[in-house]
Amino acid sequence: MENEQPVISIKGLYKSFGDLDVLKGVDFTLLKGENVAVLGRSGSGKSVLIKIIIGLLKPDRGEVIVLGQQIDKLAGKELDALRLRIGFSFQAGALYDSMDIYHNLSFPLTMNNRKLGKKDIDAAVEEALEAVGLKEKMNQLPTDLSGGQRKRIGIARALILKPEIMLYDEPTSGLDPITSTEINALIMQVQQRYNTSSIIITHDLTCAKNTGNRIAMLLDGKFQATGSFEEVFGSKDKQVESFYEYNFID
Repeated sequence: MENEQPVISIKGLYKSFGDLDVLKGVDFTLLKGENVAVLGRSGSGKSVLIKIIIGLLKPDRGEVIVLGQQIDKLAGKELDALRLRIGFSFQAGALYDSMDIYHNLSFPLTMNNRKLGKKDIDAAVEEALEAVGLKEKMNQLPTDLSGGQRKRIGIARALILKPEIMLYDEPTSGLDPITSTEINALIMQVQQRYNTSSIIITHDLTCAKNTGNRIAMLLDGKFQATGSFEEVFGSKDKQVESFYEYNFID
């Protein structure tokens, strides 16, 4: 990876909710320009980890450095400024159904840079839609789109502010195999075109294998195995083996 430079560095991260210990000493690094697929069963703490990375939850213990800043020390404008450097692709797309695609994409731009002229906004929207192959859908409503198209538009909206880090939450969830393959290819195209560093939260092994430069397996509150797909699933760890056997992979 590019100069092996970390954009996210997590050491000794703990997070509990009452008596429920969710993260139990997580260590994790995301390097500049790489994709890491984070695998884990439901309830393993994947979503909690993401919420801590973007400052929605505070850690109980541990250090979380994002783009050179300790996330739990930021508040207000500092935290807002950091979040603008992070793109989030939500599982359900999270589009505004009352707005057409153009306004769904232009909304983050106008909210965060009120000095932008219409020509600049039009160009940014066109570029983002072209990047996900849906330029012709600009004037349609989200309700007119398929599930896969909504996912693509959600990724386009995350890209509109040219983030340094992309976070994908279950990008292939609910999609048929052909559309899932297209979304996996799009994630790789985004990495190459925008030089993003990405965390891909997924339980889809095909997605993890096709998009992750590294795999990180979150089990029992810690990353139990990290490495290439072959390294992780070549492990004799019984929990890793059972996860592989439980999930279909082609």
